[in-house]
Amino acid sequence: MALWWAWFRCVQELRGACARRRTFLWMSLVLAGLSIRADLAGVSSIVRVLGLKPKVYRRLLHVFHTPGLDLEKLTGVWTELVLRLFTPFRVGNRLVLIGDGLKVAKEGKKMPAVKKLHQSSQNNSKSEYIFGHSFQALGLLARGPLGHLCCVPLASRIHEGVVFTNRDRRTLLDKFALLFLDLASHINAPTVLIVDAYYASRKVLRPLLAQAHHIITRLKCTAVAYYPAVQPKIRRPGRPRVYGEKVRLRDLWRARAKQFIEAPSPVYGETGITLRYYTIDLLWRPVGQLVRFVLVEHPTRGRLIVMGTDLSLSALELIACYGYRFKIEVAFKQALHTLGSYAYHFWMMTMTPIPRRSGNQYLHRKPKPYRDHVRRKLAAYHRYVQLGCIAQGLLQYLALYFRRDVWAHFRSWLRTMNPAQPPSEAVVAQALRNTLPEFLLDNSDEHDFKKFILERTDFERCPQLQLAA
Repeated sequence: MALWWAWFRCVQELRGACARRRTFLWMSLVLAGLSIRADLAGVSSIVRVLGLKPKVYRRLLHVFHTPGLDLEKLTGVWTELVLRLFTPFRVGNRLVLIGDGLKVAKEGKKMPAVKKLHQSSQNNSKSEYIFGHSFQALGLLARGPLGHLCCVPLASRIHEGVVFTNRDRRTLLDKFALLFLDLASHINAPTVLIVDAYYASRKVLRPLLAQAHHIITRLKCTAVAYYPAVQPKIRRPGRPRVYGEKVRLRDLWRARAKQFIEAPSPVYGETGITLRYYTIDLLWRPVGQLVRFVLVEHPTRGRLIVMGTDLSLSALELIACYGYRFKIEVAFKQALHTLGSYAYHFWMMTMTPIPRRSGNQYLHRKPKPYRDHVRRKLAAYHRYVQLGCIAQGLLQYLALYFRRDVWAHFRSWLRTMNPAQPPSEAVVAQALRNTLPEFLLDNSDEHDFKKFILERTDFERCPQLQLAA
């Protein structure tokens, strides 16, 4: 029961995002279902895992569509709660946020924002093109009591697929920068953003640098930079030169081969590996200022160019920080396969079916009621995903700070289980599932949340809870 009380104490901090007490209880019910469900079949899986009455299904759908659950307030209070629950990992005096994109397959012809998407990384289970939703997400890098690092999801939004007005010229990069700055306003602390090469653009960097944030990213091998221009002793008319000699960064591997330094790999999880690196500070046109480039030669991963806008960070610190970017990939895997944070199936019945070879859906010629319906459905998707992010963060919190209680109530077996280490989100979910009847049957504290669940429980499917009726 200690796990559920710790879980609910965290959920109570989200009350400010709900217009009414009843809305908060429904939201808590959804979070409980998302945290412990064993299958990922949309909202119906919440009904099954909590043993709810069938009529509750329609009311759960309303939770994701109601404006009484304010999405922006929910994101803000969750971000502030994460900073209180977790110990943020810091680089110098800066918090670390990790960002990336995610494409989720959706086959619905009446789902707004579904479009044909290209996936750059292919494997046997990942086709080159899919139909689905394109998300961009941000998470906070946090450190547990045992030194374990995790990426706590903060927010994830659909940033393409629907164009409401043809005057909107914002790109994916513009929307990603706005999402970051919105979260940074709730963090209210200097941060450094770690992203991959796609986000190494002036549309992302300049808004961040203007707010005193920094970025660490990877660059393509075709990247170029410039030496600062040598100023003449006698100034000539006109604007002084800023950019001097042009440098193709990939040429430095050959031109400066003797200046590369060998060092043990600072990347987490790597031991006994020696890499070679070379550091140089050059002007980069997208930001118009000096940035630090680190050319890395890894014995197994090959060559890599890491770029950081914070000149106070050493080369090894930049390499180590970029290695943490993979933590968001681990968070995505858990969100997709353990929690089902993106397993929504909300259709818009009045929507014009989209063709198979569809791109963005342009709605500037559609009537206002139609556009309002599309906005309402997109908001439902975002609420579902945001609640999934919160449920995942709560499981990570229990895994890091209630490790012994989780393993004690796991009551199962894994080949790779190690009670000395923090458990995965799947193990925490199993422990919560096992202790839910004990939590509901406990009469020491008749809490509103327990009463709310029991009033909607189908006791024919949950005979072990009949004593609590």
